[in-house]
Amino acid sequence: MATLEDRVRRLEDRAELHDLVATYFQATDDDDYARLGLCFTSDATFAASGFPDSAGREAITEFLKMARSGMGQTVHTPNYVHLSFDGVDAASGTVAAHLELGIGEATYFAAVRYLDRYRREDGQWRIARREMRAIHVGPWGEVGTSLSSPLNIRWPGAAPQASDFPRQDTKQETLETATAGATSAK
Repeated sequence: MATLEDRVRRLEDRAELHDLVATYFQATDDDDYARLGLCFTSDATFAASGFPDSAGREAITEFLKMARSGMGQTVHTPNYVHLSFDGVDAASGTVAAHLELGIGEATYFAAVRYLDRYRREDGQWRIARREMRAIHVGPWGEVGTSLSSPLNIRWPGAAPQASDFPRQDTKQETLETATAGATSAK
């Protein structure tokens, strides 16, 4: 059985990880790249659907700065953080979030999940690996159908794609529809 000290430490670790998630979102919305970089371990990796992976704190910061260069104001809102600990200095988590993104002349709305690995580095919890996976993304005017379309990832300038998390009972149907659409477009 864990000691009281161990249990209190775990609660403190959870609070620090929740603060880390909030810091990432706030630094992102504020374009505070120095603060954003400190959210990651020195050897972290960052992956997002449809984008090349970035490795290392500096490369991740530059990727996020470049990705945000075409954006106006943004709002990143975490909905929940689900954590599990893999040891004293390692944890994994799923962060569900909604994003409101000013891109060009339009506002985009998205629901995403970040699949994270965390590690304590230099006495602080940091993100060691972050994978951003999209549930749906699209212009605000299309939100009314964004969860009923099989191709509900609609980044500007990119072909519509299927969700990274399609409903389990429609996953095969979604893939077949997307494949048929891609074939007929040729």
